[in-house]
Amino acid sequence: MRLNEALAGDALTRLKRAQGQLTAVVSMIEDGEECEKVLTQLAAVSKALDRAGFKLVASGLRHCQAARARGEQPPMDEAELEKLFLALA
Repeated sequence: MRLNEALAGDALTRLKRAQGQLTAVVSMIEDGEECEKVLTQLAAVSKALDRAGFKLVASGLRHCQAARARGEQPPMDEAELEKLFLALA
């Protein structure tokens, strides 16, 4: 299944936000910030990445379900999507 901005939707927004957060974490380390602050922000980046991944899987499920409803062959089957989902867990 090929991704585009319409399919990625909210996941793309989350990834862009996480990109900015990660840049801030790198700057914090370079500036010698306290470990606790850096790790708190790093945890936020990690959570944002996880949520973006789950959003992509959910979008894929909806996309495949809509294809089936139209009588088309979906680009991925449930087993493939489950494998991707479990890779994120």
